[in-house]
Amino acid sequence: MKNLVILGSTGSIGTQALEIVDAYSDRLQVSALAAGSNVDRMEEQVRKYLPGFAVMYEEKAAGDLAVRVADLPVTVLAGMEGLQQIVSLPEADVVLTAVVGMIGIKPTIEAIKAGKDIALANKETLVTAGHIIMPLAKEKGVSILPVDSEHSAIFQSLNGEPEKRMKKILLTASGGPFRGMKREELLYKTVKEALNHPNWSMGKKITIDSATMVNKGLEVMEAGWLFHAKPEQIQVVVHPQSIIHSMVEYMDGAVMAQLGLPDMKLPIQYALFYPDRLPMEMPGIDFFKLGQITFEEPDMETFTGLKLAYEAFKAGGSMPTVFNAANEKAVSMFLAGKIRFLDIADIIGKAMDAHGVIENPSLEQILETESWCYEFIESRC
Repeated sequence: MKNLVILGSTGSIGTQALEIVDAYSDRLQVSALAAGSNVDRMEEQVRKYLPGFAVMYEEKAAGDLAVRVADLPVTVLAGMEGLQQIVSLPEADVVLTAVVGMIGIKPTIEAIKAGKDIALANKETLVTAGHIIMPLAKEKGVSILPVDSEHSAIFQSLNGEPEKRMKKILLTASGGPFRGMKREELLYKTVKEALNHPNWSMGKKITIDSATMVNKGLEVMEAGWLFHAKPEQIQVVVHPQSIIHSMVEYMDGAVMAQLGLPDMKLPIQYALFYPDRLPMEMPGIDFFKLGQITFEEPDMETFTGLKLAYEAFKAGGSMPTVFNAANEKAVSMFLAGKIRFLDIADIIGKAMDAHGVIENPSLEQILETESWCYEFIESRC
């Protein structure tokens, strides 16, 4: 029996992880759940899975939840302190980090220090603090198992092969809802249009990131840390059908790929049960109906967010934090109707231009850089 702590249990990844718990209740047990502010859904989850602990990031939401579940033997905690407490529970085996944003960094570090394996679905943790996370995980003998479909595919394609034999990572991208369009066609795209992803069902923030291709840029940086790859070793390939989730090219020219229908349950389940592969009730690929799969080169002059991600990756230090923080702020502004779609990448570029890189930043400097970036955007954009 594996005991899980799920950070972000009310979101897309968290709810799908709990569906896997339902399917394998004889092998998985929930020790703690954490979410931001969705008290209604958290109450439902607490009553169903009866975790020992439940955390709401927002203080008011935690108070509300505590009143609602007062009849249950569950301890309700709040904020960052609550997150850091539950990831260190003695009974916990695996921590699934599915929160959105840089709030995932501190609890991930605490979980690693406590010797917990990490099922990682929070890109920002490695993008901004990979230089801290990866050495710490190695020191503590902790496994970091990627949950993103692309990184899970790379992980599976590398299975059994030393990383030194890897020549290149081929990171696939659907292209999002605006694939093939030029900048003039994107000038007046609405939030509703940007949220209409052709293949994947995801939360609002990551769906907008897919539309701008910033999400793929974050994945490039995350892949660099997970698989010890340099920027020039990671090539983004637009693959509209989202059947090949990513590939690895080896030194001898062989290419290994992982294929599957676009369903996040597969990489989540693989991470939770690794190295086992367990049955999953979902259809397989019908290659005859599929007919063909196609590939395109990404248009980095239109989707400049991807181009800026490579620049941030190459600059290193605190620059990836600026890229990530500026994007978070800009996406929130776009969702609120305050800026246009193309402004997102423009704001990221302005923040990067204004930032002086800090080499090998500490956690405190990472968080200070995030705050600086938010303040810069609020004052200038």
